Amino acid sequence: MSKNVTDKLGKGLKPAAFIDSMEKNKETFLNWYESFAWEQEEDQKFFQSLQFRDDLRCLILAAEWCGDVVRNVPVVLKALEETGMPVEILVMEDHLDTMDQYLTMGGRSIPVVIIADTGGYVLGTWGPRPKHVQEVMVAFKQANPDRNAADYEENIKVARSEMLKQYGEGTGYQTVIVKELRDLLSSF
Repeated sequence: MSKNVTDKLGKGLKPAAFIDSMEKNKETFLNWYESFAWEQEEDQKFFQSLQFRDDLRCLILAAEWCGDVVRNVPVVLKALEETGMPVEILVMEDHLDTMDQYLTMGGRSIPVVIIADTGGYVLGTWGPRPKHVQEVMVAFKQANPDRNAADYEENIKVARSEMLKQYGEGTGYQTVIVKELRDLLSSF
């Protein structure tokens, strides 16, 4: 069954309103946003070429407290600004019905970038983090299925530390997100 988000189009926050509403992590969010730069000119041209498509819409399931949102959504916003595509942010806690349709390995992981057409038919999704970073969490979940295990908390700290290493110190991870979004948008 294909997913449809018609009932959510027009119900989210514009990116600027989401950023304005942030009570924590706003500065970090804006730092990642402002540090974005196009590494490949052809990537920027690809996103600009989508300005001629008026059939695409983007919803982003997000919450300001989430580190992956703070790090990844600024990149998504910068890339999609080039497209002129309408982008709305659905604050996860206000849209749990939608969140629960986009679980990652059975859990609520954000951000989830949902690309739909004007009729709300979902064409594709991205998130919650670049594939190479997500692989660390996938491996952790497979190795630690019991959340109540004595070593679960210790092991997840190790996994989170490894995920930070995978992101790296600078903005290199942003180019990976741009490539993954480009691959997704090229598929329809």
